Order: sequence, then structure tokens, then C-alpha cells
Amino acid sequence: MNNFGSNQHPTVDVHAHVLIPALQQLVAEKDPQGFSDLQALEVKRNGPESLANSGRMIKERWPQLTDLDRRLADMDAQGVDVQLVSPSPSHFYYFAGEKLSLELAKQANEAVRDFVHSAPDRLNGLGLVPLQHPHLMVEALEHAVLECGLLGVEIGSFAATQTDTERSTVELSDPRLEPFWSRAVELGAIVFLHPFGCSLDERLDRFYLANTVSQPAENAVALSHLIFSGVLDRHPGLKILAAHGGGYLPTTIGRSDHAWKVRTEAQRCAESPSSYLQRIFFDSLVHSPRELRALVEVAGPGQVLLGSDYPFDMGAGNPVDEVHAAGLPTADAVKVLAGNAAALGITAAAALAAHPPA
Repeated sequence: MNNFGSNQHPTVDVHAHVLIPALQQLVAEKDPQGFSDLQALEVKRNGPESLANSGRMIKERWPQLTDLDRRLADMDAQGVDVQLVSPSPSHFYYFAGEKLSLELAKQANEAVRDFVHSAPDRLNGLGLVPLQHPHLMVEALEHAVLECGLLGVEIGSFAATQTDTERSTVELSDPRLEPFWSRAVELGAIVFLHPFGCSLDERLDRFYLANTVSQPAENAVALSHLIFSGVLDRHPGLKILAAHGGGYLPTTIGRSDHAWKVRTEAQRCAESPSSYLQRIFFDSLVHSPRELRALVEVAGPGQVLLGSDYPFDMGAGNPVDEVHAAGLPTADAVKVLAGNAAALGITAAAALAAHPPA
């Protein structure tokens, strides 16, 4: 193992994905109309050129997304000892109805459990919850953590559903999520915020803006909902881990602080918005040494963890090297690569010994 800067803690990548083909097959069979509508929405959001390029990318990287031996070899080459594996966010399927959504979440949880269990000294995992149905989220969270031995769950930045008669949107500030946040704290569960899709839709359908703009924008919106609504005041022990360095928010937080000072409707959180950055965890995937230094400065060196987005093309092929390239003080780099993950309990998947596959 790499054990950079520490004989006690392994180097941990907290942002790595696995594809679950059976999950897509299940949703396509049980809700063909919903699945077809999702595909049409992806065309609208991404545009034909980006969709074609993404299709080729997934085909080329299929072994990394599904094959354990290839993953472990890539981890060795990167100097990564442990991955925290989460489902590809394409598996959120937030259009699914209540019964199907819970079935999908539990099947995803079990698939991640089984995958992680195949290399318990190198992998740990996150499951899924049906964000579009807040009243089912606690059950799915408990299934992931208590029944499958996972460290938490992955959620999107929002969930929007459309029926013949109404459109419904669940934001992370939605009061219906309060039982979920409470239970996540009780369980010590990590909640990994990873956007997929953007409500700007066809405005981003060219130049790959559907990823380069939408992901950081959605992170900023979702984190702002958590901060301004007071979720982090009511649940101070909540372990939120934001992908992609938290997007646009952390290094442009001054505007939020100013709004909190001058606008009454922005004063529903107890402290200035920037203060909450020290309560949120962020991955290091910002693609810029300067931006990584800025993120560590505003959030604190104890809040940033190594993340690669393995194995997608918008990820970091050499994530450890990118942390080194930022020129952080050695003690801070050790925290980002290893120490902060250990403090969050992200190590080898020892918990799975008590939760073996059925």
C-alpha cells in the first residue's frame, strides 16, 4: 500500500464509481415509459454530439466500471490504497415510482456491497436512496448502512418528477428530508452529494456545458439550499461530502455572505454562509492546483479529501499527483490524501465482515 505521509492511514479516493448493468435493465423493464422519457431528457440536456462522445467513452471504459481486477490494477498505478465506491449517478432514476424506487435503491445497495466485499481490504461503498420520495429515504438509508454495511449513500442535487397533472421538485432544503438528515446523523452515515443533470436543460446542450457548467452549478445550488435553509444548524453532526470540490460555491462564497447580511430572506441560517464550509467535506477534484489551494484555504485542510471520479474522462487519471501539484504544506497534503478519510471512518471495508452478501 502507498500510505503516503503516514504509517497509520492508507491513501483513500472518496470519489469512484461502479456501473450496475442489472439496475438499468430492471428499470427499463419495469418502467419503460419513464426510462424512455429519461433518455429523451438526456438528449435535451446534453445534445447529440456530447451524447455520442459519452457513449464511446463508456464503451471504452467499461472494464474499469465493472471489472474488479482492472480497478485494483489502476488503483495500484495511481498510488491509491482504498476507494470509496458509489454507483454511477446515471443510476439515480429519480423518475421511478415509490415501489420501484425502493427496489432500485436496495438492489443498488446490495450490488455495491457485493462488489466491495470482493476486495474488502481495498474498497468501501455507498448506496442509494430515492430522493424523489422523501418518506422512503430513511428505509433505504438503513438498508444501505445497517443491512449492507455501507458507509452511507450518494444523492443528487435535486429530484424532479413529472406526471400528467403536476411537476414535483425535491430540493435538499425540503422539510420532508428532515427525518433522513436526522437518521444519517444517528448512523454516522456519509451523504455524498453528486449532481447528475441540471435544470438549465437545453441551455447547456452544446460544448459539453451539460457537464462543465452544470456539475459545479448544481453543487453550488444544492449546498446553498443546505446552508441557507438551516439544515446544517439543525443537524450539526451531518457528514456531507460534496463532489467536484463543491462546484462554484466555496471560492465565490463572498456573495452569499453579503446576501446573508443585507437580505432578511437569506438569514435563515444562524451564521454567515462561509462559516458552514468548515462543516462540509469536499473532494479534491477541481482540475487546477490554484483552485485546490483555494478550496483548502476556505474550507480548511481538515475538510478536503482525495477524489478522482474514477474512471470517467472528466476525472483525474493521477489524483495523487494532482494533490501534490497544488503545493500544499506536507501536513495538509497528508490530511487530504489519508488523514481526513480516516477521521471519517473511510478505510478498508472491515464493516462488511459483519454484513456478508446473502
